Formats: sequence, C-alpha cells, structure tokens
Amino acid sequence: MRRIRAAATGAVMLSLALTASACGGGSSTGGGSNDSPEELTYWASNQAAGIEIDKKVLRPELDKFEKQTGIKVKLEVVPWSDLLNRILTATTSGQGPDVLNIGNTWSASLQATGALQPWDAEQFEKIGGKDRFVDSALGSTGAAGQDPAAVPLYSMAYALYYNKQMFADAGIDGPPATWDELAAAGKKLSKDGKWGMGVEGSNPAENIHHAFVFAKQHGADFFTADGKADFTSDGAVAAVKRYVDLMAKDKVIAPGNAEYAQNQSVSDFAKGKTGMLLWQSASANLESQGMSEDAYGIAPVPVRSGTPGTGKQVNSMVAGINLAVFKNSDNLDGATEFVKFMTSDAEQKILNTAYSSIPPVKAAQEDPAFGSPANAVLKDTLATSAVALPQVPDESQFETAVGTAVKELFADAAAGREVTTGSVKAALTKAQQQMPRK
Repeated sequence: MRRIRAAATGAVMLSLALTASACGGGSSTGGGSNDSPEELTYWASNQAAGIEIDKKVLRPELDKFEKQTGIKVKLEVVPWSDLLNRILTATTSGQGPDVLNIGNTWSASLQATGALQPWDAEQFEKIGGKDRFVDSALGSTGAAGQDPAAVPLYSMAYALYYNKQMFADAGIDGPPATWDELAAAGKKLSKDGKWGMGVEGSNPAENIHHAFVFAKQHGADFFTADGKADFTSDGAVAAVKRYVDLMAKDKVIAPGNAEYAQNQSVSDFAKGKTGMLLWQSASANLESQGMSEDAYGIAPVPVRSGTPGTGKQVNSMVAGINLAVFKNSDNLDGATEFVKFMTSDAEQKILNTAYSSIPPVKAAQEDPAFGSPANAVLKDTLATSAVALPQVPDESQFETAVGTAVKELFADAAAGREVTTGSVKAALTKAQQQMPRK
C-alpha cells in the first residue's frame, strides 16, 4: 500500500463495519445486480505526486475501456488520508462505488466486513485465471484459507534511494547495507542545512510499514500465530526504538519530519535537502518533481547485518494496490469486465510504467519495459526478501494503533524528549489496549 494516512477513527469505524457484516452482510442490499449495465463508479487511490496527475494517467485508459465496452466509468481519485474511512463508511451504508482501489494491507480487514465480492476460481477465470498473477501479490489479497477479497493491480516494494552527488561530496563510497552503516552515512550527510534521510513521521501507515520490517529483522511479529495482538515483545520494542532512534539518537532525520505525512520527504529528497529516502517505487514521483533518474541510485533497504534475504533478513513489506468490487454493485458484470481490462497485459504495462510500480501480472512483469536496474532491485526484493503484512481482520486497526504510537514517539524525539526502551514499550502497550478484545 502506498501513502496512507489513516484517521484515528478508522478502528472505531471498522468495528462498526464488522458488526454490520456479522448482522447480515456489510451492504444495505445484501447483494448486487446488473441494473445499470452502462456505467460504473471507480474510486482510484492517489498514486502520483498529485490527484490531477492521476486523472491524466487514468482518464485515457478509462475512455479506452468505454470505447471497447460501451460502459462509462465515473472516476474519483481519493486521497489516502480519506480512503480507508470512505471505504468503511461505504461498507456499512451500501453507498459505495462499483470498483475501488484498496491498499493491499487492508484486504483481510475489508474482507471481514462481507462487503466485497469474493474472487473464487470461477470469478478469476472471468479475468483470465488466478495463475496469471505472481504469488507475492496474491499473498496480500485476504486471509489464508478464504477466497481473495481483491485482485492485485500494482505491486511495490521499498528501496533505499540515495543522492549520488551528496554521497560523493560526503566521501561515501556506496549505499549502506546495514542500519549502522546508514546511521554513519547519515551523520556525514547531515550538515549545512541538509539531512541524512527523510521520513513521514506523522503518517501512521508509513510508520507501520517500517516498524513491521524492523520487527521482522528482530525476529518478531505484531501478531501471534492465531491472530492475537502481540505488540510488546522484546523484538517489537527494539524494532520501533531502532526506527525512531534515526531521529532521536542518530540525529540523521530533521525534527520537522515528525510532522510530515503527505509526501514531503519525497519532495525534500527531490530538492536535494536529504541524501536518502526509504520509499515504495518512487521513480515516477521523483521524476514528476524534476529529479533526473541519473541523480540518484537505488539499493535494497538495509538489514541489521549481512544482505537481504529470507527470514530475519526481510527488508520490505509486500506493498501494492488491489482492485476490489463491492458485492452490492448494480453492474456486477461490468465491474468484472473492468477488473479484466485493468489487469490485462497491455494495461498492466501502461499503468505500472506510469506509476513506476511492478506489474503483479506475470506476463507484464517479464516485459523488457520493467527490466531497468531500478526495477531489478524492486523485483528481486519482492521475490526474495519481502513479506506481506499480517492478513488478519484486525490489520487496519493495527496500522492505526501502532502507526499512531510511532507518530507520537517521533513527536517526542522532535521535541527533545528522550526515547527509551521503557517509553517505547509504554507506547506499544497503549496501542495494544486499543485493539479489539479476543
């Protein structure tokens, strides 16, 4: 998932949505129809540097779909700050779009509402078959043992972007491979009004992505095998502290980043204000802000020691966007045709090129257009060292609760308050207390 800023009300609203689904289905009608076969409403997520850029990318493709099928698509690009709560409201009211983008980490949570159309074998056959999609993308489409709640649209992975000229000026030979090396490089870069690295400290979901990866590297997870919240293990506490310490202890992140939540860290990197950036598939975003592809390098996200790989050497969550269909759509057949169109080999090449993401469709991913060195790093990460966030019903509450805890710890660091193991554990304990009781 990309650039989410989940509101604090998300957990409450999801609880309401889950209650609604338990009482009969998560939609006001309980089922869909084909009463409006000539139109569709599509909620797209804000993937580009701005909503208007998304419209310029998507509108020609939607017009192409209309020309092919006769179905007119009403497009709304929804900011990440609003998307989750808009979806949750729609699951309870039944007043939602026909087709929508969801962050892939939300798949199991939204699946639990009962409002999304399941993608069983028959449904997948209508769009060319499930085996067209890569396994890593399918792993973030819903809870294990259930039919997927959505279909992969864009795949992404985190990478370390570094400013080549700033590295050369600071006498740094190459990108850091470990966190100690990153901290050392960041200290060399943090001078003359510039900083080593940028983060979105006020963005709960961006925080949770990094906290999750750091936790994996510390041999921890935030949920037990049976899906219960486990936020205060030694590994989870150490992971969150290591992430926040990049500002609190290492001083390689500007205190002002504690208030960043809307891609400001990407803009700072594009403008040469920071030397490093941890981001999902950032090339198109950087290009739109005037940064030449020759000006930066791309490397795997650092690990604690050694090189990325399986197990504790995880260096990214499986990021991406899925397409879902509301079960109570009044154009179910048209919605399926739209998903088929958007995941066709041709459209996958066009859309993922526009967003510098990786196609989750095998044939498109193998196209030479996705063979650049940057894409090689992302594809290798997805194939060998990325792990899906927990596909459990409480996942979106987890993003809000722990992501907000990390946000508050960054605020402490920015204000000069000491971030200790004890304060981190207290913050995570508070976050765990906000989760639904099992």
